[in-house]
Amino acid sequence: MTINKFDYLYRKLLLTKYFVNGWGDPEKLKSLFQFRSHIIDRDSCFKLVSADYPVQIVKKKEDSDSITLEGVFQSPFSYYLPDIVPKESHLAHFQVLLPKKWPSKNVKPMCVHMAGTGDQYYWRRRAMLAKPLLKEAAIGSIILENPFYGKRKPNNQVRSILCNVSDIFVMGGCLILESLVLFHWCEREGFGPIGVTGLSMGGHMASLAAASWPKPIVLVPCLSGTTASGVFTEGAISCAIDWNLLEQQYKSNSVYKNEVVNIDNEVNKLNVKFNAGKQFIKNMNIDSHFNIQSNFMFDDSKNDKSSLNIYQPQQSNKLKLTNVFDNLDDPSIEEDNELQIKKNLKQTRHMMRFFNKQSKSEDLNLEALSFMKGIMDECTHLKNFKSPVDLDLVIAVCAKRDGYVPQHTMDKLEDIWPGSEVRYVNTGHVAAFILHRNTFKTAIIEAFQRAQKKYYDKSL
Repeated sequence: MTINKFDYLYRKLLLTKYFVNGWGDPEKLKSLFQFRSHIIDRDSCFKLVSADYPVQIVKKKEDSDSITLEGVFQSPFSYYLPDIVPKESHLAHFQVLLPKKWPSKNVKPMCVHMAGTGDQYYWRRRAMLAKPLLKEAAIGSIILENPFYGKRKPNNQVRSILCNVSDIFVMGGCLILESLVLFHWCEREGFGPIGVTGLSMGGHMASLAAASWPKPIVLVPCLSGTTASGVFTEGAISCAIDWNLLEQQYKSNSVYKNEVVNIDNEVNKLNVKFNAGKQFIKNMNIDSHFNIQSNFMFDDSKNDKSSLNIYQPQQSNKLKLTNVFDNLDDPSIEEDNELQIKKNLKQTRHMMRFFNKQSKSEDLNLEALSFMKGIMDECTHLKNFKSPVDLDLVIAVCAKRDGYVPQHTMDKLEDIWPGSEVRYVNTGHVAAFILHRNTFKTAIIEAFQRAQKKYYDKSL
């Protein structure tokens, strides 16, 4: 399966960098990892937010066919970890779009929309999905402003680019608990069925939110995956990360190596330590890593006239990464693996040229990469969360040739959550975002129809 090259070209043109300050305060990272056991376990997570959690509606506007509300509430996550959540993000802001008249008194579908990367304020989600859903299916919408975005953006942050890796975990923790606040509010206001959706990062956050709700809920994650690790270590965004900085910080501060990675793994309730990415480094070979971006993003036309075709991983475990660099120019390679190894070596040279531009060395920052993969998998992999209560209400939309969320290197949603439905569009991430909005909308409508038929129509 080829990866859409436009995703990498688009990412390359943006120029912005991620995690410009590095990993973040290691002590705060430790606190986040210690608190994650309360978030990952649905029963304990649900208890963190009371059913009557206070929500304030501060504005109301009526149009010819809709009602718009704006509301605020204190992010529950900021109560539990006040020094870790930026003060600007303590207050959660949201907008509600309602029909003036519901088709039924007993059925008032409401969908929470999570923000994708860079999706600040309300206008994009409102125009792209909320208004069409309202017009075509009388589905109301709640558009939640992300922590670190819009009105919730820290003063030291440029646009929506997160300064620290730890900010991702703060954002995720905030959104999970804030979603519970909104789900409770929907129930108090008589809305239902309740659902949650989002595109890209928003889709993954929607999945985590649905997994944290102990009742049937509609879930439509779009252009997202089952873990965030591949996004940052293999996808197009990995090219916008200063791996040299992350490697230096990781090696210079023993807290990352000796404390953060050794926090007890509460997820599986086993007396084992969390070995962040160690197995990843041990088993990693060129086939299974960097297979997406290398032949395109790291191509140097002045030094290499090779094809821009994206490499497809094959079943080969003979060539380990640790051996590749010792034999870059060694012609004595096994004949039966010659073509495969030539492709692998070409990939490696592309990677080395890219990192050389940043670090002026041949160090590929493997410890930073493995640590990133480890902590991302530990905190974001859906395997570590319980599945939503009713998987029949889950319809995911994925891009087959996604360059941002590399589908072919991660576990499939239908394998982790058997019974969920996955629909594929045959394009890349950016093109799907632009061209397949109707596909997202249709999936949301159909998922709500399933919920209505299953849980509401029988009671009418």
